[in-house]
Amino acid sequence: MKREGTLRQFLIVFVIAAVAYAVLFSVIERMRGRKGPWQVTFGEASGAPAIVIDQPRLGITNVTLVFEGQTATGSPAPLPLDFAQARMVPFEVPYGKVIFLDTTFLPGTVTMQLFGHEIELLPRVLVLDHSEHAWRPDEVIRVMPEETRPAPETGRSDQR
Repeated sequence: MKREGTLRQFLIVFVIAAVAYAVLFSVIERMRGRKGPWQVTFGEASGAPAIVIDQPRLGITNVTLVFEGQTATGSPAPLPLDFAQARMVPFEVPYGKVIFLDTTFLPGTVTMQLFGHEIELLPRVLVLDHSEHAWRPDEVIRVMPEETRPAPETGRSDQR
């Protein structure tokens, strides 16, 4: 008799745990993908290589980075990519490679090296060569070649 009671209790606990797991798993999966991935279109603008960044759920639309002084190799036809699925990094994309990709909770984080520049897509901010830049819809950002960029300020004052 005691063995049947123990088996029954075990089955009840098992069923409760399985149902709780299924419910929590579905809730977490829905939260994980509800905002959708980063959408990046590789193409050209004014004859220079460019990328257009979109994340509609965050209000980030048509943010264009134009790589001044660079030339695109291959077809100028726009190539849209979305970063919904995790992949081993680094992997090649037009104009460079993706060096970091976190899709745990979309849109996640995407870090690319394109034409010697590091571009990091974060929900809060765009990071260009380690400098934060606020997201502004329909903005065109001209990314200058490294040799023409101004030297970074050190923040020191040499006043005596």
